[in-house]
Amino acid sequence: MSDPAALPGMAATTLPATAAETSPDNPWPLQLLSQKLKAHIDRTPSAWVEGQVIELSRRGTNAYLTLRDVDAEVSLPASVWSKILDRQNMPLERGSRVVALLKPEFWLKTGRLNMLVRDIRPVGLGDLLARIERLRQALSAEGLFADSRKKPLPLLPHRIGLITGRDSDAKKDILRNAALRWPAVEFELREVAVQGNAAVSQIIRALRDLDGHPDVDVIVIARGGGALEDLLPFNSEELVRAVAAAATPIVSAIGHEADRPLLDDVADLRASTPTDAAKRIVPDVAEELAGVRQARDHLRRSIGRLVDRETDRLSSLHSRPVMAAPEGMITLRAEEVERLLRRASAAVSSTVVRAADQLVHLQTQVRSLSPQNTLDRGYAVVELAGPRAATKDNPSGHSVVRDPSEAPAGTPLKVRVALGQFGAASTGTVQQGMKEGEAHD
Repeated sequence: MSDPAALPGMAATTLPATAAETSPDNPWPLQLLSQKLKAHIDRTPSAWVEGQVIELSRRGTNAYLTLRDVDAEVSLPASVWSKILDRQNMPLERGSRVVALLKPEFWLKTGRLNMLVRDIRPVGLGDLLARIERLRQALSAEGLFADSRKKPLPLLPHRIGLITGRDSDAKKDILRNAALRWPAVEFELREVAVQGNAAVSQIIRALRDLDGHPDVDVIVIARGGGALEDLLPFNSEELVRAVAAAATPIVSAIGHEADRPLLDDVADLRASTPTDAAKRIVPDVAEELAGVRQARDHLRRSIGRLVDRETDRLSSLHSRPVMAAPEGMITLRAEEVERLLRRASAAVSSTVVRAADQLVHLQTQVRSLSPQNTLDRGYAVVELAGPRAATKDNPSGHSVVRDPSEAPAGTPLKVRVALGQFGAASTGTVQQGMKEGEAHD
């Protein structure tokens, strides 16, 4: 049907082969465009989609319904055979969450696009929980829930950003309890839808607005309790990633303990209820004042104990003898120095005396060994009086007579005695040897 030659009354050469070749002077017939659209759409495969039934009506063997996206304001009409609806275990109603196998089809005569439902299945609570758990595991594997990514909350926020439902109890609880704890607290409110298709987009828009506000130090996303279907926006992957990307600390205050939404895992702090969030984001002024008083009392007692302890130390120092008579320390040291001087002087004197005695002793020894001492005992030294040539053994040239044969008769001699010397001449008398007693006279 896409071949221009197939059109009745039209020559193949008179029609453009492609849409790009058409012109005001050479257009396509409308039926050719419709045929080409139908051929293209017929090649489109079927696809499973998820949505919420917002309209449903039966007309004989056919039924017509409208599906809306669960997170965006997008809807799509569809048709389904009544027999497909009849085989469901539970009848479909408006508001039911379903997954449907859709095949697009183009009605050639009217130019309408229709979505034919080939199969449809309701999404039960167990299915939702399983899907949320799979998403939780996938996001956790990415590290979005890691404690290392958690940002600390300020001790006293300058201004608190609050994202909550319009005129909701959660908003009233947070404003009232926060004001009771810290009367000067300030809020930057953003009222949004907290359930339904528009909730995710509105919450993300408000989150990004508050995250860029220069005075907002912490952001609270709050909602009261509700059924799992009502809390589905807080399990949205898009919202979880937006919270993870925020630079401002985020507090999740979804008042539902049974089913923990993914927002609780990615938030920097999870509060069990909006009231609990108010208690955890601002301090209690009464507790803080009591803490200041307690700290002041503790500081006063500590300073008092310190002053008393130092006063006792000063008294103890004043009572010591060295403080009563400071010169005593100098006197004691002076006496010690004087005692050491006396000991040093006595040691030097004793050393000098011992050295003098040793010197006298050495002099006595030296004198006892001198030749003069021998002469004083009556001995004499006999030398040849004539000059002799000096030799290596006798450098003075004198010769001491040791053998009578060295002084024959008439040999002039020089005799040295204790008090001097005199001349003599040898008689030549020779006496061999001496008695033993005479040798030691």
